Amino acid sequence: MSRVVIVSNRVAVPKGAATAGGLAVALLGAMREAGGLWFGWGGETHPADTPQPPPDPQLRDGHTFVTISIPAALHEPYYDGFANGTLWPLFHYFVDNFRYQDEHYDAYLAVNALFARELSPLLAPDDLIWVHDYHLIPLAARLRAQGVRTPIGFFLHIPFPTFEVLRALPVHREILDALLAYDLLGFQTETDRQAFLGAARAVYGADRVSAGTVVRTAERLVRTGVYPVGVDLEATARSAAKTVASGHVRDMTKGLVGRRLIIGVDRLDYSKGLLERFDAYQQFLEECPQHRGKVTYLQIAPLGRQNVKAYARMRRALEQSAGSTNGRFAEVDWTPIRYLNRSFSHATLLGFLRLAQVCLVTPLRDGMNLVAKEFIAAQDPANPGVLVLSDRAGAANEMTDALIVNPYDRRGIARALKQALDMPLDERRARHAKLLAALRENDIHAWRSRFVANLGGAPEQARLEYAAR
Repeated sequence: MSRVVIVSNRVAVPKGAATAGGLAVALLGAMREAGGLWFGWGGETHPADTPQPPPDPQLRDGHTFVTISIPAALHEPYYDGFANGTLWPLFHYFVDNFRYQDEHYDAYLAVNALFARELSPLLAPDDLIWVHDYHLIPLAARLRAQGVRTPIGFFLHIPFPTFEVLRALPVHREILDALLAYDLLGFQTETDRQAFLGAARAVYGADRVSAGTVVRTAERLVRTGVYPVGVDLEATARSAAKTVASGHVRDMTKGLVGRRLIIGVDRLDYSKGLLERFDAYQQFLEECPQHRGKVTYLQIAPLGRQNVKAYARMRRALEQSAGSTNGRFAEVDWTPIRYLNRSFSHATLLGFLRLAQVCLVTPLRDGMNLVAKEFIAAQDPANPGVLVLSDRAGAANEMTDALIVNPYDRRGIARALKQALDMPLDERRARHAKLLAALRENDIHAWRSRFVANLGGAPEQARLEYAAR
């Protein structure tokens, strides 16, 4: 069996008995099945005028984790600049937030070239290389230039935009060329895959794209696939049931004073629809006075990417919105919104999700959204809560028994909140059972095993699919 080599911007090195998040658990599982190596940035930078430090290998439970340092002068334009200031907003359809600078793109290429130089000596001829996310799109091309011929797959965790949006990027052709250096391209939804194939047709011509899933280049046939990321349902349920008795969750239970809990858990990001969600909650309080004083909305939004100005502006706007709602509706013993810009352990978050009667997941655009899936897995099947889910999250394709909403429609979200809180137990149980059944079909183990299996057979399968077009 071939070794699986995982490459990502950051490496999730296991630390003692700490529990990793869902994706890290899945990738660690791929390494356990076939042996493996996880390669990426370790969080350190070094002065550009000093030699590149050697890779730092660490052995954990028989698996190898290798981290590298990035030159300090490259990290900001690579990460905050091109990856999160250019690709992230564009791929999420936020063209107004999109900025492009040649210097940022040059740094992006330089960091990918560094990854390739440091990784290629560690590879064996029969390895399967699995590259993750938009930070490392050019990596396969750089590895090919280093002489690597083993199968290389790429999985995009965020959406892929339509060509009319993608073409705003001055180097969109170069990005597409880089993607076609992979043997297998994985997307979260069929919409994302079709957006990529549409871009390939527009740039290279329809004759280069099969009627099914394959794009032809001079060097290879590139197979595409849809692999919706899932969660470990059993592990999530166990952790949530255990953590609900922990200190943080007990304190939250006491603080609710018998009120029902509406929860949102999102990284602070303009793609998550938080401002629209806060407005919708205010609309709910306006239209449903019978629920005032009887529910509490907890929004957990850990800070991230604060070097990007758009995030700092959004944080201020959210604080003002929460303050406005609380100032208008709060009572001596009731705060309508609890808005926390802090991180909790993954286990604690699962405990909060189990405690909640309603989960608001209303991104303006999202590749998948695992919080939606974790909420369903964390709930008590005997008395489950209700998921309110954006139709622009990838998860909505599978989770059709959630209350699906337009994230821009604050009145629609307000009505969904009322419907969720008023929903009878029998309907909640029926919806929850159907959602669990849907999630079992694409749980985290199925996602991992399908991608790895398809990567191993990608070149031959691509030839068969292209010949059958």
